[in-house]
Formats: sequence, structure tokens, C-alpha cells
Amino acid sequence: MKRFYLSLVVLYSLIVGSFVFPTVSAAQALSTLPDNEPVKESCTSIVVGKGASSDGSVMTAHSCDANYRTWLTIEPRKVFAPGSKDEIYWGRLHTEEPYDMRNTTLKGSVPPPTEETFRYLNVAYPCMNEKQLAMGETTTEGKRELVNKEGLFQIEELERIALQRCSTARQAIALMGRLAEEYGYGDWGECLTVIDKHEAWLFEIYGTGKSGKKPGALWVAQRIPDNHVGVSANIPRIGVVDFNKPDQFMYASDLKERCLELGFWDGKSPFKFYPMVSSSKKNFSYREYYVFNTLAPSLGLSMQDDELPFSIIPEKKVTTEKMFELYRETYDGTELDQVKNLKIEVKRRVRNSEGEMVTVSDSVSPISTFMTNDTRSLLNKLKPGSAPRIRTIAVIQCSYSEIIKLRSWLPDEVGGVAYFAFDNPAQTPRVPIYAGQTSLPAGFDVCGQKRYRKDAAIWRFRETNRIATIGWDRTKKQLRKALAEYDTMLFEDTKQLEEKAVKLIKEGKTQEAVALLNEYCKRISAAQQKTWEELREEFWSIYARSM
Repeated sequence: MKRFYLSLVVLYSLIVGSFVFPTVSAAQALSTLPDNEPVKESCTSIVVGKGASSDGSVMTAHSCDANYRTWLTIEPRKVFAPGSKDEIYWGRLHTEEPYDMRNTTLKGSVPPPTEETFRYLNVAYPCMNEKQLAMGETTTEGKRELVNKEGLFQIEELERIALQRCSTARQAIALMGRLAEEYGYGDWGECLTVIDKHEAWLFEIYGTGKSGKKPGALWVAQRIPDNHVGVSANIPRIGVVDFNKPDQFMYASDLKERCLELGFWDGKSPFKFYPMVSSSKKNFSYREYYVFNTLAPSLGLSMQDDELPFSIIPEKKVTTEKMFELYRETYDGTELDQVKNLKIEVKRRVRNSEGEMVTVSDSVSPISTFMTNDTRSLLNKLKPGSAPRIRTIAVIQCSYSEIIKLRSWLPDEVGGVAYFAFDNPAQTPRVPIYAGQTSLPAGFDVCGQKRYRKDAAIWRFRETNRIATIGWDRTKKQLRKALAEYDTMLFEDTKQLEEKAVKLIKEGKTQEAVALLNEYCKRISAAQQKTWEELREEFWSIYARSM
């Protein structure tokens, strides 16, 4: 194995002189853009209003692009005993199993609800409950002076409480905002895309630093118009707040006072939120630009713009398939393609349709978009500007991702579905997890971040994906073919599955419908894992034959 990796390094050194490098334009222009500023880059969340989707659903998504836990569970409904407290923890984003409490801290508590809570899908950042309330998440970080660790809440606990207690987006925003104001927000800046089966909102929240007598929260929520698409990718997006439009904006009760005290606002000029809470010069970077430009190219948006619109009207209605496509995006063939300058012409012996061996020429990039930082540094050292760093939507460091669809015309059990994928979203198929489900496939409740574990479902995919990346030009066609086949199967199967489940629910057989959903999730996940194990063996055989 050491000899194999050494050969890769030698290969890079030998071929780098043959790469076609840009003269000026792209590489130099891109070097001045926001992603090269010290912005925290982890998650991407796209949100689609019901009038912007192809079927009238409301959609959002989240790619958890950093080293967070990968275990997930469906947390059951809960009744708090009289006199008990709802305990608030810090540190659960990095635990290895659901009952692992190592390195976690009991930060405090709040009064519990008086009624039974809702069941919810518990990922690192909890994302959907049984009433078709859902959330995506991106860390926007914000100004360091706003962080106040004396605050009780980190963002994931606010999400958890809202999903347990609320059934609409407005209820969830109001509850999270009130709790953060009353008990203090102690996390870095965050944006949640909060949706229900009718509405979509962006909720942005920051600490209050040392302003006021006790920790509070600076927060604003802005509604995404029904026929619009929004996106948040680690930079705050909310601009001017109109305090006279309660149907479009929600905000902290002391927002103006806190911002005046902090010196963020003079009390006279328009109240523009993102420059107050962030040091970013713009309200967007590559990902926001790419999503908007892809869905509405006629707007003529540019990376040189001072800011992007808060949301846009897509020129074509957004399908679920399009959301899958966006989350697999690496900008191949576009001006933002990171490896477009790293291509060489090679000759290969292949078998033609008649079974004869022939020599063909092929333009390939021996370097993957998912190259390591060390590889990028090596290439840029050998030839400055050869491998620009351009943040793609799909990244190798992704822990998991989900694309969530909510549909008002279906029973809640079936109407809400999270299409979940472990690891790199460009390389892993998605499994549907419905709002009505009560169980998940084996291995989903084991984290694969701390060590290699055969009992962690993520490693069935991750091992294959990493091996594929070593020779991406040789493996990507097979892997993408498998992804496309499972996409087709998924949409064909779930159409029939949902019809059967809805029929059972209408007949009063809800438990039978839930069992049907549980079983399908387990069955397709098992098939996907088997396919990826077979691909792993095939990829190793490719490398064994030649490099």
C-alpha cells in the first residue's frame, strides 16, 4: 500500500508539467472571492417554497459538512413526569452512540411541556418531526464578540425542543426565539431553514455578547415567498428587516435595543441585519451564487456582485430530482470547476463493441475534485494557481445529508419524507425516512467518525467512496451509474409505497402503514449497502490490474 501511494505522488509530479493552466481571468478573479476569507464552511441548506416546487411541496435540505456524529435515531413521543425538567446538554454532536454521554455537559434545564411531545428524526442537527415540521442548518459563525458561553442553548438543542413541541414553522421560530432570549444563546451564529407543509423561513440567530444584564439572543426570521427558492451556506443572508411586516419578519423583542447598545446600529439608518452580526463583506459565496445562477440564469447574477437577493424565483419549478442533483454538485464543466486545469490526454486499450482491443485517446484528470488539502498544496507549489480552492456543494468531509419534502395533501405519516445519505452526497445513494416511521435500519444508530466500525452503516458507503476517489476518473462512471439506478428505483418504488400507505391510513390501519414504511426503508438500505460493497471489490480489482 505504501508503494501505491508513493506512485501517486510520483504520478502527480510527472504529469503536472502537462496540465493546461489558466492565463489570467478565472483563477485570479476567483482568488478574491468570499470563500477565501476566514469564513466557517460546513453546511449547505437550500429551501424551496410550495409555489417554486414542481409538485406543490415545501422542501429544504442540509449537508452536515464537518466532523459531526453520524448516528441517527427516531426519538419516540415523550411525557414528562410532574415536577421534572427538560435538561439541556452541550456536546452531543460528537458522541459515538445514542446513549454515549462521554464528554457531554448538563448545562441547565427549562420547564417541560405539559403535553406529550412529538416523535422526531434525531440526527446531529435534528431535522423533522411527525407533524411535518422540518429544519435545515448552516453555521454562519458571525462576530466573535457576540458569543457568550453563559447562554444556555446551543442550536441543536433549540431544534430538538422545537421539533418536540411544535407543529408549524412560526410556532417553532417563536419558541426557539423566546427560549434563547430568556435563557441565553451560547453558540456561534447559525441559520436554520424552518419549514412546514405550507411555509418556509430562514431563522438566523447570534449571541448578545456582553450587552445587557444577562445573555440573550439576536435573532431574525424572514419568510421565503411561496414561489421563491432560498439558500444559506455559512454566511448570513437576511438584509434589511421591515419591522412593519409581521407576515414576513419575526425577530427578538429587544433586537433594536441590543444592536444600539453594541454599536451595530445608529437608530436611524435601515436596519440591515447581516452586516451587523457578521464580518463577511458579502452575503454570499460560491454555493449561494451557484444555486441561484443555476435555477435563474436570466437574472445575470455575478460573483462580483456586492450582494445576492435574499431569494429568487426559479425559471423552472424545482423537482426532488433537481435537489438530489444540486447536492451532488461539484461544478464539473463550469467556470468553477476545480480540476479543469488538471487534465491530460492519455491513450488506453479498451474493448470495442465487436470485442476487439483498440487504442483510444481520452482526456482525464488523475486528480479528483475531492483532493486532499495536501495534494492541493503540492500542485499549487509545483505550479501556482493550478488547483484553486473553490468550495463545492458536495464535499468529501460531509458526515451526512438529508433532502426533506413536506406535502400538505397527504397524511403527515407519508407527507413528510427525508431522503437521507451518509458521507459524501456526490457518492452515496439516498434512503427515504418518512415522518411516520418508528424505526431505522441496523447500523444507523452507530457513529462512524471516531473509528472504523463494521457495525456502523456509514462505513459500507464511506469505504467504497474513499477507494473510488483514489482513481476517480476510472471509477466515477460506475458509481454515478449505480446512483442513477437507485434514484430511479427510489422514485418508482415510493410512488407505489405511498399510495399503499395512504390507503391503509384512510382505512384506519395506520400501524400497518407505518410498518410498511419501516420495512421499505430497511429493505432499500440493505440493497444499497450490498451494492456499495460490491463496488468496493470492483474498484480494488481495477487498481490491481493497473494504475
